[in-house]
Amino acid sequence: MAPKVLVSDKLSETAVQIFRDRGIDVDFMPELGKDKEKLLELIPNYDGLAIRSATKATEKLLASAANLKVIGRAGIGTDNVDKDAASKKGVIVMNTPFGNMITTAEHAIAMMFAVARQIPEASASTHAGKWEKSKFMGVELTGKTLGVIGAGNIGGIVCDRARALKMRVMAYDPFLGEEKAEKMGVQKVELDELLANADFITLHVPFTEQTKNILSKENIAKLKKGVRIVNCARGGLVDEDALAEALKSGHVAGAAFDVFAVEPATDSPLFNLPNVVVTPHLGAATTEAQENVALQVAEQMSDYLLTGAVTNALNMPSVTAEEAKVMGPWVKLAGHLGNFIGQMTDEPIKAINILYDGTVAEMNLEALNCGVIAGIMKKANPDVNMVSAPVIAKERGIQISTTNQDKSGAFDGYIKVTVVTDKRERSAAGTVFSDGKPRFIQIKGINIDAEIGSHMLYTTNEDVPGIIGTLGATMGKHDVNIANFTLGRAGAGGEAIALLYIDHPVPQAAMDDLTATGMFSQVKPLTFDVG
Repeated sequence: MAPKVLVSDKLSETAVQIFRDRGIDVDFMPELGKDKEKLLELIPNYDGLAIRSATKATEKLLASAANLKVIGRAGIGTDNVDKDAASKKGVIVMNTPFGNMITTAEHAIAMMFAVARQIPEASASTHAGKWEKSKFMGVELTGKTLGVIGAGNIGGIVCDRARALKMRVMAYDPFLGEEKAEKMGVQKVELDELLANADFITLHVPFTEQTKNILSKENIAKLKKGVRIVNCARGGLVDEDALAEALKSGHVAGAAFDVFAVEPATDSPLFNLPNVVVTPHLGAATTEAQENVALQVAEQMSDYLLTGAVTNALNMPSVTAEEAKVMGPWVKLAGHLGNFIGQMTDEPIKAINILYDGTVAEMNLEALNCGVIAGIMKKANPDVNMVSAPVIAKERGIQISTTNQDKSGAFDGYIKVTVVTDKRERSAAGTVFSDGKPRFIQIKGINIDAEIGSHMLYTTNEDVPGIIGTLGATMGKHDVNIANFTLGRAGAGGEAIALLYIDHPVPQAAMDDLTATGMFSQVKPLTFDVG
């Protein structure tokens, strides 16, 4: 029997035809996603669900999807899919992360031109029968300095287009190496240098705790007078209230925003200000981009349903069903090791070296590598998956090396991950115990035995008396319950580390108290997806 796919949002007829041409039974109901009850009634009949953003794949819907094997999202965002529920149900969630990069980059360039020449205001004035030629004095882009915050896929395209416009381009991106920057023809700088020197600034980073309000009130005050700011990435990257004040004072000459902290944006401090261009999140809204992502998701879903091939999956490694049974815990471990090192590393990574020892060395190392790389990249890009992570690493000039060896120690198998930066090397190793649970067994060359939890606290210190008491007392003072406490040291009186597995995130005040004791050289909160 042929697999059955339901298309419950507006995909192109060409994409629907791909399913038919591949021998898949497809029902095209582009308005069904808006009818939750009807969708709930029909979903048990289908093996695949192809959607855009209107359909909400909730836990309730997934619970009713008795035969569902794959959800394909035509586009990058999957906020409308309960990925945890899908994983528990064994449903693969795919997206199309690279289908709208050019479109979004072009929109940023268009917005830059619009704010440089005050095109929307001049157009409205002329439509009104006015002829205010002298009012709309603009500036050229040629010869100006463009500051690009985030030089990944879309930011890299913007850099390329800007250089073709004869702009000088500087980029701030903690994961951009010097060699890659040189190949791109951009100057790699720190954020403060970019803020002080850029005539135009464009943002191309995801919204994370690290990037939230990256253009804060304090950073906006550091901007070069007369700068123009473009944001076609994510709302919340810029303090809109502070920017509005800077626009009113004249410190910032103009702004062009496609995204807002609250969407749909029916009100914003930026609305109705002179020389502020705003659009309703149109970054990916071109015919070509919408067609590209629709065709891609149809091909990906067909491949999986007919051959088992997995592409751009957010919640499953690219392995066969037989491999997945054995590799599942090791894939989780690979991700945890990468995530640990990613959270600990702030400077650009030049190389990632992965060692597989013993039984794990005989597994699908490519999938495990993807798990490690995705874990490392997750700090910079929460949307990264096991397919896109190696592509991003390659684009950023990160060298990946893999070594496998026969059993060499007390464990039947283990994985050791080492990252290399200009400043240091950082390593962590782990194994999977017989209960199927991943464990950290070594950090910075110091042997430990640490269970991995959703919330953890990592500290480093000199091996002196009182560390355990201080940690315990401080956590108790701030009502933080410790589920597991692991210590390790290089030698008596030498460097020591502690990993605390705790029930809830550590309050900042608790970390401040630990730092204030002078006993700890590092106090770092960590989070892991252990679902």
